[in-house]
Order: sequence, then C-alpha cells, then structure tokens
Amino acid sequence: MLLPMNTEALDDGTLRRWGVLVVEDDSRARAFFEASVQRSPRLFWLGSAGTVQEALGWLARTTTIPDVLLVDLGMPDGTGLDVIRDAVARFPGCEPLVVSVFGDEENVLASIEAGAVGYIHKDAAPEDIAQTIVEMKAGASPISPMIARRVLAKYRSLQSASILGPGTAAPEAVFDENERGLLSAREHEVLTLIARGFSYAEIARLKGLSVHTVQTHIKNLYGKLAVHSKSEAVFEATRLGLLPHPG
Repeated sequence: MLLPMNTEALDDGTLRRWGVLVVEDDSRARAFFEASVQRSPRLFWLGSAGTVQEALGWLARTTTIPDVLLVDLGMPDGTGLDVIRDAVARFPGCEPLVVSVFGDEENVLASIEAGAVGYIHKDAAPEDIAQTIVEMKAGASPISPMIARRVLAKYRSLQSASILGPGTAAPEAVFDENERGLLSAREHEVLTLIARGFSYAEIARLKGLSVHTVQTHIKNLYGKLAVHSKSEAVFEATRLGLLPHPG
C-alpha cells in the first residue's frame, strides 16, 4: 500500500514536505543534492539511484509516492528518460526535474514529452537546488537560461524554415574555425553513425560501448563543433568536410 504523500495541507496547518528521489550516477553530485534537500524544511530525502535499473527497481518497490524526481539523462545503463516515463506513469503527481550536461533541444524536448516539469543544465545548476524544487512544487517550471535560449532558437529556426518553404536555404551562421579542435577517431565514428540515423543504443551495440560512453563522445564532439544537436552536428561536420555531402 502506498503512503498518501500527495496532500496539500497537513491537519495541524503546517506546510507539507515533499519527498525527493535522485537518479544520478555521479556520487559527488548525489551527495550535493542530498545535502541541499536535507537542509530544506520543505523537503525530505527518499533516496538515490545510480543506474536506470536501480531507479526502476526503487519505483516498483516503493511504498512512498515520490513528489519530485531529480534525474540526470546520461546514465551508465541507459537514459534517464526511461525513469521519467516510468515515474509519471506510476505516480501522476510526481514532478521530474532534469539536471543534465546535455543541453541540446532534442534531449530537452524529449524530456518534456516524457513528463519533465523543468530542465537545468549542470553547468548552471543553482547552489541551492532545494529552493528550485520548492519553487517548482509551487507551480514554477525551472529551466536554465541557456537551455531556454536554445529551444527558442530551434523554434525560430523551424518557423523560418516554414516561411522560406522547402528547398530554400536559410542564411549560414558565421563560425570561428580556430575555436574547434579535431575529432578523435572514435568521435568521428560516432558522428558518422549519427549521420546515418543510428540511435545512441544502436551505436553502443555496434561499437561495443556503453550508452553512457556514447553520450560522452557525443557531448565532446558537440563542444568541438560548437553545436547543440545531432542535426546541427551533421550539418556542421559536412560543411567542414568531416562528413561527405549527401548524394
């Protein structure tokens, strides 16, 4: 039987506390999140998981409904998106908040579609993550400015493409070649498979890597190409001659 945690007010008039489950493979990040949650009078710590399977097992066994899921996307055995989907399916009142190094619009939109209420880039994570969680439970949808900017840029790009019509090229951005490093052999292999339409999991199987390692390679090549999504990476790599032009 699940404990009824999702009531708005306590009988004695005191403010209720929100239970937080953290899914994060980095032990230092987990410790940071736990310390922040433990300091907050409005939150309490439910526990943490370092893998997707561990998190799914916790959700399947718990007798306490989690109010908040604080989740990373790049896990050693898969993606945090699976945990988000499972959590909101089991507990509709649970609100997931993503804290991830991935800032591309593809991951952001996929997280929102899966049920995430907020998305914070790890490089811009607030010192007091507990306050962000409390604000989210009060109705806010926290999102890092850099994430919001990229999503808006993607929206404008799609809107521009719609106005220009098919077959019309949008103006090219100006890039500083000196700011880019060369891709490693493995990064080039991963990029080539991305261009061919393979998923992270498929690339991992083909190359005998973990999904987490594939995501790390993708993160690195995004930085070297100064892009934020698969489509941008393929376009820019093609422009630089790192990939053959289609056709």
